[in-house]
Amino acid sequence: MEKRLFAELGLSPESLKAVDKMGFEEASPIQSATIPVALTGRDLIGQSSTGSGKTAAFALPAIEKTDPHLRAVQVLILCPTRELAVQVAEEVAKLSFFKRGLHAVPIFGGQSYERQYRALAAGAQIVIGTPGRVMDHMERGTLKLDKLRVAILDEADRMLDMGFRDDIDRILSASPKERQTLFFSATMPREIQQLINKHSKDPELIKIESVAQNAPQVDQVYYEVERRSKIEVLTRLIDLNDFRYGIIFCSTKIMVDELDEHLHSRGYATDRLHGDITQMQRTRVMEKFRRRGFEFLVATDVAARGLDVDDLEVVFNYDLPNDGEDYTHRIGRTGRAGKSGRAITFVAGRELYKLQSMVRYAKIKIRRENVPSLDQVEEARENVFFEKLRSTLDAGEFFKQDRMIDRLLEQGYPSTDIASALIHLLINGDKSAEKSFAAPVAKDVPSFVAAKMTPPAAPARAKDWSDEDAPRAVPQRQRTKKKYDAPARTGREAGMVQLQMNVGRKHLVTPADVVGKIAGVTRLPGNVVGAIDIHENHLFVDVAQDSAELVLEKLNGIRIKGELLKVTKAEPQG
Repeated sequence: MEKRLFAELGLSPESLKAVDKMGFEEASPIQSATIPVALTGRDLIGQSSTGSGKTAAFALPAIEKTDPHLRAVQVLILCPTRELAVQVAEEVAKLSFFKRGLHAVPIFGGQSYERQYRALAAGAQIVIGTPGRVMDHMERGTLKLDKLRVAILDEADRMLDMGFRDDIDRILSASPKERQTLFFSATMPREIQQLINKHSKDPELIKIESVAQNAPQVDQVYYEVERRSKIEVLTRLIDLNDFRYGIIFCSTKIMVDELDEHLHSRGYATDRLHGDITQMQRTRVMEKFRRRGFEFLVATDVAARGLDVDDLEVVFNYDLPNDGEDYTHRIGRTGRAGKSGRAITFVAGRELYKLQSMVRYAKIKIRRENVPSLDQVEEARENVFFEKLRSTLDAGEFFKQDRMIDRLLEQGYPSTDIASALIHLLINGDKSAEKSFAAPVAKDVPSFVAAKMTPPAAPARAKDWSDEDAPRAVPQRQRTKKKYDAPARTGREAGMVQLQMNVGRKHLVTPADVVGKIAGVTRLPGNVVGAIDIHENHLFVDVAQDSAELVLEKLNGIRIKGELLKVTKAEPQG
């Protein structure tokens, strides 16, 4: 089935405006086929897998047939679960955004009857509900269907599997015979056929093959991860695969904010999108993301609708989506334009059953993998560095340092020790090595080493930025587990102040932890941090003089590696 533009489907300007606001332009196959038929008023059967875009396929025609001036229930959408009812209600609200006077209400078990009653009494025209709660309201007299124009059964096969056959029969039998009836189902067992024959008239069957939903070029895997471990596993996978450009999907705005803060404090370049982000901010974030101004976009499904980004390396489902439809939308943002992509999903506890349901209905090809160990991550980092070093040697793209090497050899240092010491300096970020070797080497070493060797740019002045467009502090990632005691320093750069912290090597603190904590808590640029000397029980860190008081104020009492920080100005060394 061909896809068509929404503008070609016979929708009203208000609906087209809502679709455009959601970021859609081209309709999915099920939408292209069913919307024109449904607009004629004919009964129909839509058979397609979960994830095909069926919600808009039935919601848009239903909205078009609703009279906003008539304060009575005109559309009834039955869903098998409260989760699906809420999702459909949210979609209907967005699609009817420009239809003034039109109101939709979800009704399902577990929510206050009184709240639902008030919405029904106020004259909601569209009701989205589970069969059990719809029956309850009908029996109480709080839901009347005498003005019903359209009845829709979403995921009809699931409703029958859950034992709602009798409820559906009674609901449809109590509604006007001249109504339009739309059935949507992934499968078509005998019970569905019987239901269709009893409650519809000459329906048109529209069948969309599920093969259209799969993305063979996307490698899909899932990990069983407890919620408290998700951030650790996420960062391991990013480092193991050296991902540099992707989207991380969360289920709520709060989770987006929290994850963005956590990743940012760990040195990952991130930004966020959710429903509370203004359109101006959204535009700026997306323009920056398209030009790879940061690595990972943390977003909700609503905020990420319609994003036009073609070359993502990976999509993370940090939280499991509501159903296969959202899953398909998410993973479809990687592996485009003939390129391969990765889709990685986290599940915990009972979410595994939900994932299995999506696999069954949307025919998703996804495999389980084990969470990588720290040793595996470290080995992968070393392999990346080794290959970069080898290719640099093979290409000869480096400046010769024969004079310095000869001096070291003459003093009796073995060549293997010289090479090991240089690699140690590169990985651990010695300041003098940065200044001496940054230009010739940073071009070819791995990104996590090059970042340590590139001198920081001067921070932008606050007056040059608006609050919405201010640069976010992005501490450099420290991609190594090695700890070290830096040699004692006899001086520091001009304009820097040395602070002392009561944590050190025995607390497993790394330079990245220090930079990340300072930048994450104060929101200062990472380049306000200078040299870091880590000792067994304490550490010294140089910070820009004009930022020292803010660091002292914000970091005292903050925990790092489980320890309560005590930060003071270091005593001057004589």
